[in-house]
Amino acid sequence: MELTTASESLTTLGHEGRLTVFRLLARRAPDGVRPMEMVQALGMKPNTLSVYLSALERAGLVTSQRQGKSVYYRAQMNRMGALVDFLVADCCRGRPDLCATQTAKAMSRGPLMSETFNVLFICSGNSARSIFAEALLRDMGQGKFNVFSAGTKPQSELNPFAVELLERSGHDVTGLRSKHMSEFQAKDAPVMDFVFTVCDTAANEECPPWHGQPLTGHWGLPDPVKAAGEDAERSLAFAETYGQMRRRVMAFAALPFDQLDHLSLQKRVDEIGQIDNETA
Repeated sequence: MELTTASESLTTLGHEGRLTVFRLLARRAPDGVRPMEMVQALGMKPNTLSVYLSALERAGLVTSQRQGKSVYYRAQMNRMGALVDFLVADCCRGRPDLCATQTAKAMSRGPLMSETFNVLFICSGNSARSIFAEALLRDMGQGKFNVFSAGTKPQSELNPFAVELLERSGHDVTGLRSKHMSEFQAKDAPVMDFVFTVCDTAANEECPPWHGQPLTGHWGLPDPVKAAGEDAERSLAFAETYGQMRRRVMAFAALPFDQLDHLSLQKRVDEIGQIDNETA
């Protein structure tokens, strides 16, 4: 990266509003995000967001793509990576011992060598999607995972359609409950190895870094709680979401954790998040 290009990127990101938009898109990478979704998540006026997105796009930090009637914006993470490489190579004189980041050190680690892994699934209400994921991985993991779920704005109780489906599918629902994600950010909370968001709303929200720098992934699925219609139609929506989550959890549980380094494992986690993406 040339000095002029690096300066343009840093200048663009040096504005709090533009940086806020880029951070949201980075949290959702490699997925794209529609402008209206960003407006709702960030509380920005549409015209203000449009100005920020235009500046980010001119700097090569964001790209847009039309899909049907919607336009999706994506963070260009390779451009950000090139900027970081420039700073390390130029400003740090190519000496990683001087300014290697904690993130870079974590991502250079080899395979996760552990008998059990702590996994947390997060959605907004913690009444259906994250509960599905918790029950599925707990039963499919064969003791290899300690599984938890939480919500950014949890409901007071689990959705009855979700509970009925889990029971009908042979899952033990004893102990399942809605809970706030703050339970897992306390000092005495278990240190997570993996943290997954399973709804776009939760992925859009900014939260403090997780202790231990776990691998993260976004496995967003539609919220069956919002399905309209008769009970049969609503039950079908829950069944479809359960089936999509089951395929993703099954693929995750089958990963050869002791054979994949940190970067390879992150890539596989991201790929799993695209399973059934067309349907979703």
